[in-house]
Amino acid sequence: MVDLDDIKAAAIRLKPIIVRTPLISSPALNEMVGGKVLIKAENLQRIGSFKIRGAYNLLSQLTPEQAARGVIAFSSGNHAQAVAAAGTILGIETTIVMPEDAPRIKIENTRKLGGTTVLYDRYTGDRETIARAMAAERGCEVVPSYDHEHIIAGQGTVGLEIVEQCKEAGVVPDQVLINCSGGGLTAGCAIAICSQLANTAVHPVEPEQYDDTCRSLVSGKREQVDVTARSICDSLQVATPGKITFSINKDLLSSGVLVSDDDVRDAIRFAFAHLKLVVEPGGAVSLAAVLKGKIDTREKVTVIVLSGGNIDAEMFASIQASGS
Repeated sequence: MVDLDDIKAAAIRLKPIIVRTPLISSPALNEMVGGKVLIKAENLQRIGSFKIRGAYNLLSQLTPEQAARGVIAFSSGNHAQAVAAAGTILGIETTIVMPEDAPRIKIENTRKLGGTTVLYDRYTGDRETIARAMAAERGCEVVPSYDHEHIIAGQGTVGLEIVEQCKEAGVVPDQVLINCSGGGLTAGCAIAICSQLANTAVHPVEPEQYDDTCRSLVSGKREQVDVTARSICDSLQVATPGKITFSINKDLLSSGVLVSDDDVRDAIRFAFAHLKLVVEPGGAVSLAAVLKGKIDTREKVTVIVLSGGNIDAEMFASIQASGS
């Protein structure tokens, strides 16, 4: 399993590679929600997403023999870019299985960053099965997007920075909201935060139809999303929590929070208008939860994570126009 020492070791590996993203506040947002909201802007991270943290932490620990054979990953886009970027930095060949309907910017950036892409239909194919079959044929390593100790430790450096930056600001957060898909970011941040701030609650936030973690926390077992589920949050479309991530999250997380796609669109518009930030749908769910009053923020200190900013220009323009 992963502990705070693993996350601190990951932070040392990552220091020359990543950006220590800012923890910012907005008077307009604070006034709207009746409390203090601190925003961890991981959309400003290298490759536009927190995912570089976990990908580099894993790839940098491969043996020379493993690195020489290359790696294969499966991702809707942000992990794909992260693996491609980490591979290029480390001189490792990377292949990524991606859904053919992933945002074009994510597919194109993955290729520009040095990754080879293999596209599939997310509604009829299984990306993990495809990736593992290719890896077995080639004899190379698979780089999971969330369910791996090194990935979790790398993503946990977001939580480590949140604790450090809150201390620097002289505040103790009452709650931290983490955008949740397979649970890697959530698990890593929960370890980093809960092990240092015993009275701070960590809440996962998901799209309404991709509520697997929220339901799993209630039932105590890994629940499955219905095959008919759809959401604009492409980066959060995972059918069930990871085995490793849920074994961590079930013990550390507080209740889950759900938001609608319309809530997310409003959050994207708010981020652009008031924060001057571009945020992708999956990166905006925690902001949506705060804006829509899905969690009590009055007279509390709440930290939210904007986990990514990789959104196609056409979708971004459409969301902005639909709110005018």
